[in-house]
Amino acid sequence: MSGLLQLMIVIVLMFVLFFGIGFILNMLMKTTWFPIYGYIALVIGLVIWAWQRDAVPFGQSVSGYGVSDYVSALAGLVGAALSGSTIKSLRMKGYKMF
Repeated sequence: MSGLLQLMIVIVLMFVLFFGIGFILNMLMKTTWFPIYGYIALVIGLVIWAWQRDAVPFGQSVSGYGVSDYVSALAGLVGAALSGSTIKSLRMKGYKMF
């Protein structure tokens, strides 16, 4: 039961973290989809780093993760994508700050 509660908290935290960082980066850099590119680059970098460090085949290193790891990573990706959509809609509505 506590594992499910922890998973729900991690999902919310990852979503809010990536949404907030993405929103701020979009606002400062005047781009829309930069956080998604950053997220993908981060994941690719982590995969390459883990693969080089362990020197095991990629399939074995990825199969070591559980469903909760993939769900939390997906929540971060959704947060990054939603921050881009939010900035885009604010710009379309005429907010010059964004």
